[in-house]
Amino acid sequence: MAATPAPLTARALLLDMDGTLVNSDAVVERCWRRWADRQGLDADEVLKVVHGRQGYATMALLLPDRPMAENHADNAVMLAEETADVDGVVPVPGAPAFMDAIAGLPHALVTSADEPLARARMGAAGLRMPETRVTAERVGASKPDPEGFLKGAAELGVDPADCVAFEDSEAGIRAARAAGMRVVGVGPRAAALAPDVHVPDLTALRVTAAPDGTITLGATRA
Repeated sequence: MAATPAPLTARALLLDMDGTLVNSDAVVERCWRRWADRQGLDADEVLKVVHGRQGYATMALLLPDRPMAENHADNAVMLAEETADVDGVVPVPGAPAFMDAIAGLPHALVTSADEPLARARMGAAGLRMPETRVTAERVGASKPDPEGFLKGAAELGVDPADCVAFEDSEAGIRAARAAGMRVVGVGPRAAALAPDVHVPDLTALRVTAAPDGTITLGATRA
């Protein structure tokens, strides 16, 4: 970004996990490369579309003729593999301080991981788990469907238009936009997806809260 954009204001923050708070790319690559090999698919092409979606939705995209029941069964295996493998899972730079900064503010985790996987990765990264969270088993549709973000806003009691979503992937940003939210894009995947604010990591974000409950978010650098 050539210039620092105007700050965003919000009443609540909705946070994706993988790629946004937690860097789990090493695990994701290991697990999905194994799956691609089993299916006879090009792993490099598979890895281009896995981020942001629930596993079964990625599988349906890659194997459109396969029965959905097989995708759900495969996804259960994938989730178990991912939950057991936290080698290389680390916080996105700035995530611990960011989570401390928003501890007293309305916020929710909205992730395509299920609850056990979310707990495993947040724990491995040393990050506090938000009290309000919308995990995979709590929605009927994966991102880019907006259901998860809309549910998160409803549980916080905040209008979607007054929420800002933090995302790193195309599917996630599309979901947030479909929910009527503005977006802080985090990391390299988000840079080309026209978020309202883009930051390379969470060290580049400034969070301030006013007495009236308004949260202001600004990028400190491109």
